[in-house]
Amino acid sequence: MFQIVHKVSYFSGSVRSDFAPRPETGVVNRQAALRRVGLVVVAANLALVLAKGGVWLETGSLAVGSEAVNSLADTVYSVVVLAGLYLTTRPPDFEHPHGHERIEPFVSLVVALGIFAAGVVVLWQAVQSVLAGTYGIATGLPAVAVLVASAVTKYLLYRYCLDVGDRHRSPAVVAAALDNRNDILTAGAALVGVVGASAGYPILDPIAGGVVALGILYTGVDIVRDNVNYLVGRAPPDDLRAEIVSRALDHDAVRGVHDVVAHYVGPEIDVSLHVEVEGDMTLREAHDIETEVIRTIRDVDAVDDVFVHVDPKELDEWKEDDETEHLLEHAAEHTRYPPDPPSRD
Repeated sequence: MFQIVHKVSYFSGSVRSDFAPRPETGVVNRQAALRRVGLVVVAANLALVLAKGGVWLETGSLAVGSEAVNSLADTVYSVVVLAGLYLTTRPPDFEHPHGHERIEPFVSLVVALGIFAAGVVVLWQAVQSVLAGTYGIATGLPAVAVLVASAVTKYLLYRYCLDVGDRHRSPAVVAAALDNRNDILTAGAALVGVVGASAGYPILDPIAGGVVALGILYTGVDIVRDNVNYLVGRAPPDDLRAEIVSRALDHDAVRGVHDVVAHYVGPEIDVSLHVEVEGDMTLREAHDIETEVIRTIRDVDAVDDVFVHVDPKELDEWKEDDETEHLLEHAAEHTRYPPDPPSRD
């Protein structure tokens, strides 16, 4: 009877109503931070388009012209990213009770498409330049200056986006950071071409462009792989899963943990697990244990939802769980005070 009544309470959602929702301050800060990143990236890319376009018109440099086109592409899909971040940072509503963060992997895939396009264009230009023998022209100080300024700007954007993306667990912003890192390489390759042409070695232009194009394409593959994993429910790293098990076992009344399932739903993690407790306690006592375990696991920053099933230990419904044992061993190896192993008595 205990099992049946408890399941009704669990699936009706009463567990989540037993504690207050997370403070909205963190949500508001995340919204503001991500939208600010989008605006900064769009403004910076637009400024680079104007600067590179002006130098291109003045000097006729193919390298600078290619960089102007690259920055124009960056501006276009930065606007797409900004629109996507606006959608993902909207608060939960009736149709989307968990919020809109799950849109972010799709936004990241849009960024990846832009990266692929830039890589293919740069590689095509490098090959065509070699075949046609058009290695570039001497362009002078304006071209060097705008490319150096571009590399510095992109480095600052890379560090800024990576910091915000990591801190707020935003796949889209991390993808934008990696794209800015790629743009440092493309600006460097264009600079090599400009300087090489001025020094009498124009062949350096297409060679450097081809090498950088391969690096750009590799980063695009990396972004696609990571975000597809978000979309298909990849399990989080062992460190995080071990912490989830440790937090459940930290409760004095929990005698064991098994059937631990943690997976990404968008950039956040949903967790379900079974905890084993003494079977002679009251339903209220078991319910309180369940609520406390949910609360402590939800305190993990990356975790969104937690679902806990309570098993009476004496019924032997638990089973030897190799995966949980692996996580306990991992916690023992990587923490100073590992949890005690669950009792199997």
